[in-house]
Amino acid sequence: MAAEYDEHWVYGPDYVPWMSGQIAEALQLGPLDRIADVGTGTGLFAREVAKQIEPRHPILCVDPSEAMLRRLGTPPPPVLRPIVASAEDIAEGRTRLPYEQLDAMWLKESVHHVADPAHTLRGLAGRLAPGGRLLVVMLPASIQYPLFEAALARFEELQPDPAVIEGHLRAAGLEAGLSYVEHELRIGRDKYFGMVRARYMSLLSTFSDSEIEKGIEEMRLTHPEPVLVFPDRFAFVLGRRQGESA
Repeated sequence: MAAEYDEHWVYGPDYVPWMSGQIAEALQLGPLDRIADVGTGTGLFAREVAKQIEPRHPILCVDPSEAMLRRLGTPPPPVLRPIVASAEDIAEGRTRLPYEQLDAMWLKESVHHVADPAHTLRGLAGRLAPGGRLLVVMLPASIQYPLFEAALARFEELQPDPAVIEGHLRAAGLEAGLSYVEHELRIGRDKYFGMVRARYMSLLSTFSDSEIEKGIEEMRLTHPEPVLVFPDRFAFVLGRRQGESA
């Protein structure tokens, strides 16, 4: 998946800059912040955030997949520092970070991979400096993607509720709030079908090859238009540790 990851996530030329700008704005990132992108994948958003804020300290790109992190570059650019670790490793202190405390971190569409979100988010919150911010970017409880019906139903069964994640951040001692952002996607039908076949969403890995092909046939009938236009809506769950940042 690492070799094709960027192709599936770069929906259009403006998507990654838009999302990265939303992350930077929500976290109020500045060049002096010590930052971690937890579940960074290939560093798509960390790379763009670095372009936007020009950090003095390398952004920590945390991911358990070495194959994903190799896509940062060999060697990686100085503004990005790969860390092979899971969110749980960081939360439990099993992986030592270059920074004693973090001013900001984000998890983009990775919290649903965490076995115990309440426990892990509490541990991550404990790595924040006074005034530090933690942002969980996730899909809402239901989506309007042009997927087949079985996939949409399974998404609603499996997707955590953003309000529950907000509660976890509050229980971790952070001031927390929930907001939403939305971006219109325009993707060629054949390209999107290819993304589904490649299981660009982790949800799709729960379907067999034959189920995916059956689902794509359903999508062909439901969406005959050559370009699929649909809203990509995200929940932004933001927590802040009390105190003044350094």
